[in-house]
Amino acid sequence: MNIKQLDAVNAYSQATKQMQPGGLGARDGVDGLQSNSAFGALVDQAVGNVQKATETAETISAKSLVDQADMVDVVTAVSNAEMVVDTVVSVRDKVISAYNDILKMPI
Repeated sequence: MNIKQLDAVNAYSQATKQMQPGGLGARDGVDGLQSNSAFGALVDQAVGNVQKATETAETISAKSLVDQADMVDVVTAVSNAEMVVDTVVSVRDKVISAYNDILKMPI
């Protein structure tokens, strides 16, 4: 992720914490984020899903090279990995767009 994307994720995470009961409580970590952030957990889960899908696609592709998997399985796994990555990228783009809209709001 680049700096703009990290700023958007951090800003959204802090905003969700402030909306929760006791949102202005103790802070952990270097960047001031609480370790139990719901948005952070969502991002971690999405990245985990991407890693899992790409690892599965790579494993099935490698198996197909030694005739242990059908080409249909390879295509299905690669399509699934592509869909997961596209979903995460579109959510990331929406978060960044929302962050930019917030920055443009007059104070």
